[in-house]
Amino acid sequence: MLCLADRQFFGHALWQAAAATGADLLWRGKQNLRLPRETVLADESYLSTVYAHEKDRRRATHGVRVRVVEYRLENVADAEPLYRLLTTILDPAQAPAADLAALHHERWEVEGALAELKTQLRGARAVLRSKTPDLVRQEFWGLLLAHFAVRGLMHEAALRADEDPDRLSFLRAVCGATQAAAVCGFSPLGTDWPCMRRCWTKCWRSMWRVPEAARSRAGSSAR
Repeated sequence: MLCLADRQFFGHALWQAAAATGADLLWRGKQNLRLPRETVLADESYLSTVYAHEKDRRRATHGVRVRVVEYRLENVADAEPLYRLLTTILDPAQAPAADLAALHHERWEVEGALAELKTQLRGARAVLRSKTPDLVRQEFWGLLLAHFAVRGLMHEAALRADEDPDRLSFLRAVCGATQAAAVCGFSPLGTDWPCMRRCWTKCWRSMWRVPEAARSRAGSSAR
């Protein structure tokens, strides 16, 4: 497991606690964090040591060994001058610096998923209606299942059209799935597969940025 975190989370105690779980860590560090270059590695990342207190640094005790990846984003509007990542993966052969830098930006997709749950799926003005802890858990679990189902449809549509799933609109997919479900309906006693296929097609075609030619090819292959 690889745990990603933004720069506000880094701290000596929390880093040690997270690493003790057995997961590898890839966390962003603040600009003012002291990270001396102790050993420069082949991919231009370097090894350093972080300490909980300045007294420990002076005595070189209770230090934690980390690998640091520094990089810049060229020709990107509003990019910061320097990005710094800290990881427990000390061997660059296991995880090159360029791969770690690219992977860390995928962390933003988690925040996008939270927005999808809170505003686009649940509704900006809606709140959880349940009045007991057990029912709140049940309602929230239902939201997670619905989000997973919509994202599953989007992923399948993207695969059939040979498109990146990130280019599809979650909101349009929710609207398409809602309309398709209202037209076809679902029965717990059985599944009308031809109707399900029509619902899936209607939902899929509501997603934007999928070329019509690709849709036609995917529809032919589905048949």
